[in-house]
Formats: sequence, C-alpha cells, structure tokens
Amino acid sequence: MPTLPPCPACQSEYTYEQGQRYVCPMCSYDWVPTADGDEATRLWRDANGNTLQDGDSVTVIKDLKIKGSSSVVKLGTKVRNIRLIDGDHDIDCKIDGIGAIQLKSAFVKKA
Repeated sequence: MPTLPPCPACQSEYTYEQGQRYVCPMCSYDWVPTADGDEATRLWRDANGNTLQDGDSVTVIKDLKIKGSSSVVKLGTKVRNIRLIDGDHDIDCKIDGIGAIQLKSAFVKKA
C-alpha cells in the first residue's frame, strides 16, 4: 500500500484519497498532488459542494449569530464579491447593515 503525504496545512498523517485529490479529515483541507510532490491550489467549497472563487456571490443558508454583538446574519442574506482566505472562517466579505465579516464556507451556498 503506498504511503500518502501528510497534510500541508496541519501536518496530519491521516490523509486519504478521494478521486484524484487528497483530503485531510482533521482540518478538511483538500489538494491535488502534483508530479514533484508540491501541493496545488486549494479549493474552497460551499455547503452543496460547489467550488467557490474570489468575486462570487453566495447566499447564507442559516441564521448566524455574530459573536460579541446582538446582530444576526439572517437566512437568505445575499453576499456579493467574496474574498477567499485561509483559516477556519474562510470567506472575507462585507454585508450591508453589518459591515466587514468572515464566514465559514459550510454556511453558504453559491448564488
């Protein structure tokens, strides 16, 4: 059985193959292996599995409470011109009436 490379994001040894991609179950990082062993670009996916890109529009699929505030991002809120970043909250955006905020891609769907 061939040994799989460790996760480039968290260095976990528990990676597995999913089609032509490698996936880390510890941090949910997925990447495409290249011939020289380096990782390719990261893919960000929404709640339905669609690939997200910078500048996309997304819709929030559940009410999200904002920590340290009494504000709530309501279900169905449309967010335009997102920017993808590394980290736990991987979408950086501005929402009308709330301001700059970071969202998790698991709570949005591509519009």
